Amino acid sequence: MGDDPGRLYRLDGVAHIAGVINDEPRRCISSVRRQQGMRLNERYVPYLQMAGLYHLARLNDRWFRLDEPLVSAFVERWRPETHTFHMPFGECTITLQDVAYQLGLPVDGDYVSGCLTDFHLYIEGGRPAWQWFHELLGVLPPENQVQKFAVNCTWFQETFAECPDGADEETVRRFARAYIMMLLGTQLFADKSGNRIHIRWLPYVARLEEMGRYSWASAALAWLYRCMCRVANRHVVKLAGPLQLLQSWIFWRFPTLRPSGYDEISWPLASRWSGYNPGISNKGPRVQMARMKIDLLQPRQFIWMPYSAVDVIQVVHPEVLEPRHTMLWRCRTSLIYFAVVEWHQVDRVLPQFGGVQPIPSPALNIDFLMSKDGRGGDRWFPAQYPEWHLHWQERADHILQFDIVPDPGPSHEFLTWWYQHGKRFLLPEMLLGDPRGVPIPDEATQRGAG
Repeated sequence: MGDDPGRLYRLDGVAHIAGVINDEPRRCISSVRRQQGMRLNERYVPYLQMAGLYHLARLNDRWFRLDEPLVSAFVERWRPETHTFHMPFGECTITLQDVAYQLGLPVDGDYVSGCLTDFHLYIEGGRPAWQWFHELLGVLPPENQVQKFAVNCTWFQETFAECPDGADEETVRRFARAYIMMLLGTQLFADKSGNRIHIRWLPYVARLEEMGRYSWASAALAWLYRCMCRVANRHVVKLAGPLQLLQSWIFWRFPTLRPSGYDEISWPLASRWSGYNPGISNKGPRVQMARMKIDLLQPRQFIWMPYSAVDVIQVVHPEVLEPRHTMLWRCRTSLIYFAVVEWHQVDRVLPQFGGVQPIPSPALNIDFLMSKDGRGGDRWFPAQYPEWHLHWQERADHILQFDIVPDPGPSHEFLTWWYQHGKRFLLPEMLLGDPRGVPIPDEATQRGAG
């Protein structure tokens, strides 16, 4: 039962950074810098609320930088085979629950998919790309501001920086569309260029009143998983995606790794770290220090259920706690963002939902999907990958059922298996005096088998 080491770590022999960590001990990722500089006008708010993106928009004024050395140490422990971080105490990961609490995004809804550019071929009422762009935003970017089907962020910022005072409602809608495209293209779905907005969002902003139908949380998590899988490759060092989500998840779950002085909790929860700026010096040594801190983590230094605290309950917005959203936190299903398909493997992290972790079943092998990114010509992706889109459509049928316990965590059986097969430590043994001899804690025996 459970994965054997050869299958669990099959990508080490390919290009995973953990397989060559002793050769590159100071490798540090670089992150895409935010380009969002458009002010949130009050007249956009109704459209953002309809779209389920208002809480995300509020984070624009509460930005914080990524601690690249710390995140690099976590990337080393990210396993594309399981979509989890492999830690000394077991597995943990970012789930749909985390996206809901950290960014305030809706979980339940239609998948975010379709086509990238050939709107007139695949969408009823669609227009040729740039004709539709002009109709929806009222202006076309000059040729020197366009790269294939993406527009430079600077042009968006300069053209739509301020909605004119006294603007009629149609003008407000145009500016709101531009703001939403900028928000999606920089906060949630930034690519490694970091300075372009793709026009794939035109079919969505064409129907502003219908944008609330979509599961922005699952799409954002799919893109973060894909970006993490890519940067875990030793030959890739640039990390894109919803990086506020990643950074805030680390701080909320690992108290010993969070900065001091950020005790005020507000909504959405990622706003807690507003203004955090870790600096950019001595990155290599800081990666090594973070790696050692993670290797030395004790089981009680990870918070399985941070959102059950009273001070969190007091600020959380009731929208994210609607049953149609919360029940999907425990759903084992596909996550979709256009051509990107990833897997929500919450069966490997039951303690994050109050359960006891048994030895997990072998992870679903979706390595072949890693090469699917929409290149090589546009397609209607729901028809291209129907099996995976059907998984999401049937998400309510794949919600895990398990007992909630007072002291969630891994079972004795899991830890016995994990100590035998898991890559718990990344530093050479001589630096730690071989901590692998730490006995299984007594409370794991008391939890039962899970």
